[in-house]
Amino acid sequence: MAATQPRTEATDRLDHEAVVIGAGFSGIGVARALDRAGITDYVVLEEGGGVGGAWYWNTYPGVAVDIPSASYQFSFEQRSDWSRVYAPGSELRSYAEELVDGYRIRDRIRFDSAVVEARFDEDRQWWRLTIGDGRTITARHVISATGVLNKPQPPDIPGLDRFTGITMHTARWDHEVDLRGKRVGVIGTGASAVQLIPPVAEEAAHLTVFQRTPIWVLPKHDTAIPRWWRTGLERVPGLRSATRLISQTYVEIFPLSAHYSDLIPLARFAERSCRAFLDREIADPVLRAQLTPDYSFGCKRPTFSNEYLATFTRPDVTLETSAISEVTETGVKTREGTEHPLDVLVLATGFKVFEPDNMPPFPIVGRGGTELGAWWGKNRYQAYEGVSVPGFPNYFMVLGPYGYNGSSYFALIENQTRHIIRCLRHAGKLGATAVEVRPEANERFLAEMLGRRHRQVFYRGDCTRANSYYFDAHGDVPFRPSPTLESNWRSARLDLDRDYRFHTPPPFPVRLPPQVLGNKQGTSVGSTSS
Repeated sequence: MAATQPRTEATDRLDHEAVVIGAGFSGIGVARALDRAGITDYVVLEEGGGVGGAWYWNTYPGVAVDIPSASYQFSFEQRSDWSRVYAPGSELRSYAEELVDGYRIRDRIRFDSAVVEARFDEDRQWWRLTIGDGRTITARHVISATGVLNKPQPPDIPGLDRFTGITMHTARWDHEVDLRGKRVGVIGTGASAVQLIPPVAEEAAHLTVFQRTPIWVLPKHDTAIPRWWRTGLERVPGLRSATRLISQTYVEIFPLSAHYSDLIPLARFAERSCRAFLDREIADPVLRAQLTPDYSFGCKRPTFSNEYLATFTRPDVTLETSAISEVTETGVKTREGTEHPLDVLVLATGFKVFEPDNMPPFPIVGRGGTELGAWWGKNRYQAYEGVSVPGFPNYFMVLGPYGYNGSSYFALIENQTRHIIRCLRHAGKLGATAVEVRPEANERFLAEMLGRRHRQVFYRGDCTRANSYYFDAHGDVPFRPSPTLESNWRSARLDLDRDYRFHTPPPFPVRLPPQVLGNKQGTSVGSTSS
């Protein structure tokens, strides 16, 4: 910008050193790490009215974590009082509340502050964020911690808006709605539906489940945790660490078997276990066939439930496998002409994942006016170590493409946060105002990830009929094909000077008073970059 142009307060003020977008567990983990690194000038922007991310938005009946609670928590803040092996959603929300209070993060969070655009100012080398209410916030660095399981994916069904009964998505559950005595329809049989359908069947007068794609279901080794065991976790030295190690090993098996399916043939064993479970739960061969997937185990997110399959044997539950033609004013009609009258329609249709308005969740404009979503659309989803993208300085992601390997989400948060904090601290040490991953580093990492995918079940198995959100529009599955230990090691040891550029531009020209310069006009002055 030329020195003679006016500079307004809104344009020139740097509000914060860093902005964290999202107050779920990713944002909480990043905020704690910033404080520990001495980077205290930050703010957390949260779209919702509370903390917890997915656990703030998802409160439907039966919601619970789908990996053991011992793994679904931070290594530095382990609870010993989980009520079950797989904790219910309310306890995860409570855990998030405890974290923001215990680490004194709450006063840094700005609720009801949805970011609608982020734009990089190349002259000033900072980001300008536009909030939904019109406010603008500037920050040197932006850390996206928005997650993926919070933006509902509505189904593309004709007439959905014509239904005169009650319609709600699992991620926006209305607890004022009483399902007792109601005819309830559930569209979808994914992970959320597997948890939701059994408790809804207990309440509804009749439940109709509209299934497009059946899902593989394994028994869930869940139980209430007795008080004596919780006391032992709290008091017996090493017991909590040993429990977590066992849990982490169990959790790691599934993604490793998906990423190295030729070396770890667990998918075939898991599929046989699912079929045996189906045989035990469903005696009717027609119903069993309807609930049996025709794609390989691992193509979609695996599910665990002890009640889901048996629910379909109830006389007040109907499984509808014919395709939906339309939603009418009073119910749902199939292509075969059958109309199911309903009072309540529940959309268990999942979330936006690899969609342009979710990854990225809003327009992100980097150097040269390049928009991240458009760049990904042209060049396929990619991010160096799942964190950084060339052309987008000072912008970091916790859950970028090829960041998550499918195991513990908390391991992902801690690894990605370690990477990000190392970048910020190194920039501070050098006095750099811009941090940007080198294109050659990003290209090297993407080639490495793509070079491993021939081992993945997604490309070795039959996934053509899975309708899986794992696959993006390019046909890629941008999950990280590596063990968690590798991600841990690399986040702590990657060569920052080799893979990133740290740059300090000359300061902005300023108009000095004439008496300082000894002339009447004033002169624009600056310095060279360091």
